[in-house]
Amino acid sequence: MQEFTLEEVAKFNGKDGQKAYVVYAGNVYDVSESDFWDGGEHMGLHEAGEDLTEALDLEAPHETDALENYPIVGTIKK
Repeated sequence: MQEFTLEEVAKFNGKDGQKAYVVYAGNVYDVSESDFWDGGEHMGLHEAGEDLTEALDLEAPHETDALENYPIVGTIKK
């Protein structure tokens, strides 16, 4: 499995034809095919290419298992 830095993940912001990746709990998810991440934005609150761990744990109105629908493409380098 590929390892990414947060800076590398930031390049996958869903804009200009890029894939849309998000980070949660050290895993990198590809949300490119999701209608919820159109153009790299989610509900006008979050942007692809970011670590959403804290936001999902504290603010999200849905459970984190929503990410189970998307492939894990890597992990964050420690």
